[in-house]
Amino acid sequence: MEEENNLLLVYLTIFQNGCMGMVMVIACMVLSWIFIHRWSQRNKKGPKTWPLIGAAIEQLMNYDRMHDWLVEYLSESKTVVVPMPFTTYTYIADPANVEHVLRTNFANYPKGETYHSYMEVLLGDGIFNADGELWRKQRKTASLEFASKNLRDFSTVVFREYSQKLHAILSQASFQGQQVDMQELLMRMTLDSICKVGFGVEIGTLAPSLPDNRFAQAFDTANIIVTFRFIDPLWKIKRFLNVGSEALLDKSIRTIDDFTYSVIQRRKSEIKDRHQTNDKMKHDILSRFIELGEDPENNLTDKSLRDVIINFLIAGRDTTATTLSWAIYVIMSHALVAEKMYSELKTFEEDRAREEKVSLVQCDTDDPESFNQRARQFAQLLNYDSLGSLYYLHAVITETMRLYPAVPQDPKSILKDDVLPDGTKLKAGGMVTYVPYSMGRLEYNWGSDAASFRPERWLREGFFQNASPFKFTAFQAGPRICLGKDSAYLQMKMALAILCRFYKFTLVPGHSVEYRMMTTLSMAHGLNVTIDRRS
Repeated sequence: MEEENNLLLVYLTIFQNGCMGMVMVIACMVLSWIFIHRWSQRNKKGPKTWPLIGAAIEQLMNYDRMHDWLVEYLSESKTVVVPMPFTTYTYIADPANVEHVLRTNFANYPKGETYHSYMEVLLGDGIFNADGELWRKQRKTASLEFASKNLRDFSTVVFREYSQKLHAILSQASFQGQQVDMQELLMRMTLDSICKVGFGVEIGTLAPSLPDNRFAQAFDTANIIVTFRFIDPLWKIKRFLNVGSEALLDKSIRTIDDFTYSVIQRRKSEIKDRHQTNDKMKHDILSRFIELGEDPENNLTDKSLRDVIINFLIAGRDTTATTLSWAIYVIMSHALVAEKMYSELKTFEEDRAREEKVSLVQCDTDDPESFNQRARQFAQLLNYDSLGSLYYLHAVITETMRLYPAVPQDPKSILKDDVLPDGTKLKAGGMVTYVPYSMGRLEYNWGSDAASFRPERWLREGFFQNASPFKFTAFQAGPRICLGKDSAYLQMKMALAILCRFYKFTLVPGHSVEYRMMTTLSMAHGLNVTIDRRS
C-alpha cells in the first residue's frame, strides 16, 4: 500500500511538473508572439498595435485628445491605419484621397451598418444616419426647403431677433459686471433659432431668466455616450444589461423623445387648425415632412419625424453654436483680429446708415438706454445682402472652421475593396474617416503657417476667396455636402457682427478651454468670459 502511495505521488509530481512545463511553453510562445508582433512594427508609421486588440490601448489612452493625437500621426503620413478589435479605421487627410471617398467613388462609402448601429439610438434613420433611397428622399425634401427664398428671408428675421435677445442678456451682464458662459448662451440661441426656423415652434430657452434646459443637457449627454461607443467594445453588453453609460443614455433618450414628440404634436395641431381656417401653410422643414407624411406611400411615422427633428437639431444647434464659441475664443485671443473686425463693422455701420438715411443715436457705453438703442439700429442694417459685404467677418468665421471644424471627423463604411489615389488599400468591412480637424492643421494642406489663425489667407485684394471643399471640409463635400451652409453662415455672421461691434470679450483667468469628445467639437468646460462694451 505504501509503495502504491509513493508511486501515486511520483505520478502527481510528474503531472504537475508537466503542467507547469506546458504553461511555461505556452507563456513563452505567447510572449514570443507579442515580441515578434511588436518588433515587426518598429519602423511602422502610425499607432503601434497589440495582437487581437489592435491599437485599442493607445487610442483609449488618448481618447480625450484624439483629434490632436491624429494630427501627430497625419503630419507624418497622409493616411493612418488604426486596427481595432472588431474593425479597422483608416484616417485620411490628403484632399485627393478625400475627394475619392466623398465624390469619385461615393457609392462605395456609405454611412454603413456599423456607424448606423452606434448612432441609431440618437439619430435614428435621419439624414445624417441614412443611406440609399431613404437618404435621397430626405435630402430632396430638405433641399427644396433650403432653396426657398421665403425660408431665407424668414431665417434672416429670426436670426436677427435671437441675436438681439443674446445682446440684451450680454448688455445686462456687462452693466452688472457678471461673467457669462458664452457657449451655453450660444447653444440656447441656436436651439431657439432652429426650433423656430426648422419646426415652427417657440421654446424660449434664451429668455432673460435662462430657464432650465433639460432637453439640451440630455442631448449633450447622449451625444457624448454614443461617440464613446466607437472605441468601447463592451457597449452592447452594457446596453443589454442597461448598466453604466448605456443606462444613462437610455434616460437621456427618454428626455429627448419627450421633447421631440411634443414638438411634433404641437406642429401637427397647428397645421390642422390652419387647414380648418384656410390659413396659409407655414413652410418650415418639419411642416414639409408632415405634408409628405399625409401620403401613405411615403410611410412617414411620428418616429420618422422625430428623427428629422434630431438630425436637424444637431445641424442647426450644435454645429453653429460650437463654431461661434470657437470664433469668440480665437478673436479674443488675437487682439489684431478683434480690432480689424471692429473697424470693418464700424465702417459698415456708418456707410449703411448714410445710404439708408438713418440717424444713428450716440452710443454711450455708460447709458444702457442709448447703448441698447444703438445696437437695435445696427441690427436693422443687417440682412442677407448687406452681410455679404463683410468679407473680413466671413474670413474670420471660415478660418475658425478650418482650425475648429464643427464636425472634427466623419467616418464612412467601406463596401468593397478599393485603392485610394495615394496607393492605400482599403478592405471591405472596415471604416475610412476623413478628419477636418487634422486637415486644417497640416502643412502639406495649408503651408508652413497651417497651425496659425490667419483670416487673411482667405482674402485676395480684400475679397473673400473659397478653397476646394475637399481641402476645406467643414461642410463636407460631394453629394452629401451640407445643405445648410448658407443658412449657417447667415446666422453666424448675424450674431458675430452684433457681438463684435458692441463687445470686447476677455477669458476668465484660469478658465480651461479644451474640446470634449462627441460628434461635434464643443468645449468641455464652456467658455467663461467677462464683457466690456464698445462705443
